[in-house]
Formats: sequence, C-alpha cells, structure tokens
Amino acid sequence: MSSIVRILGIDPGLRRTGWGLITAQGSKLTYGDCGVVTSDGDLPLALRLRELFEGIGRIVDAQKPDEVAVEETFVNKDAQATLKLGHARAMALVVPALAGLPVFEYAANLIKKTVAGSGHAEKVQIQAMVRFLLPKAEFRVADAADALAIAITHASHRDAHALRKTHLPEGKKRSLTGQAAAGQGLAGKGFSAAAAARIEAALAKQV
Repeated sequence: MSSIVRILGIDPGLRRTGWGLITAQGSKLTYGDCGVVTSDGDLPLALRLRELFEGIGRIVDAQKPDEVAVEETFVNKDAQATLKLGHARAMALVVPALAGLPVFEYAANLIKKTVAGSGHAEKVQIQAMVRFLLPKAEFRVADAADALAIAITHASHRDAHALRKTHLPEGKKRSLTGQAAAGQGLAGKGFSAAAAARIEAALAKQV
C-alpha cells in the first residue's frame, strides 16, 4: 500500500502568497487546508518580505508537509512586478529549504496542463478542476486555489522525479532545491527552458 505524503503547494506573491496542503496516497488525493499569507503594502520591501518569511514559516510548522512545490516566476512585460514576484518566490523557496524539506518547482503552463488539460487554461477553469479533484476544498481567493493546483501538479509528477533520480549515474545524484536531475534533457519534461538552464549551470559547477 502506498505511503501517505503531505504536499504543500505555494503560489508566491508579494501582496498575497497562496498556500494549499493536500495528502497523496497513490493516485488518491485528499484536501487538507489552504489560505493566504499577506504582507502590508505600506511597509518597506524588506519588512514585507519578513512578513512573508515568518508567515510561510508558521504554515510549514503548522501543516508539517513532507514535500513542497512552488510555482516558477512568470516573466511579463512589467520588469518591476517580475522582480517583486521574484523576491516573494525567494521566501517561498528558502523557508521550507531551511526546514530541511525537499522543494520542487513547476512552470505555470505545466500546472495548468496537469490540472485542467491545457497550458492556457483560465483561472476559472483551474478553480473548477481543483474543486472536482478535491471535492472538500474550501477557498475564497484564487491564490489559495492556485496553490492547491500546484500541490496537485506535484502529486502527479513526483513519481517521475523519483524515477529520474533512481536512473541517474551514481556520481550525478545531486539535488538542487529538491530537483534531482543530471541537467540534460530537462526542458519540456516538467521544467521550463529557463529552469532547465539554471539547473544545468548549477550542476555543472558541482561536477
């Protein structure tokens, strides 16, 4: 019988960071909890990031996940907004990493394709599918629904991560934020081209 894995999905945002916890046992998914961590827009950036850091830390402590999944940064035309999102995403990555948890990253289009069947699905479609896959899910804001979608995506792809790790040459079984991969051929296999390039560069330095 498959073991039960607690998965925390995080949808980073400077104003609101969504989070959602599910449990996965084989193909069975069960809703745990969800919500948002907010920061005060009137505070300086450093203090806002501190609020996110502490808030995510409280969620990790309370929910006790086994694995964490975070959405990758979506680069848009507003460079300032992308930079702020990057700051928030750093908090979402470092907090569980400091807690010793494996952290996985997923591109937005992969999350949409996994949950709704299309990489260009609208938010309303994502929310509808999250409710279908997790009938007991209760969320009032899109950020929490997105976080649950991220957790669902990881539940669908975690076996592929384990398989990839198992078949790596012994000398190359290194992990970068929970992504055990040799670096070659990652683009299009659950990783965006940008993420694959970052992983390849980091692993090349370690060899």
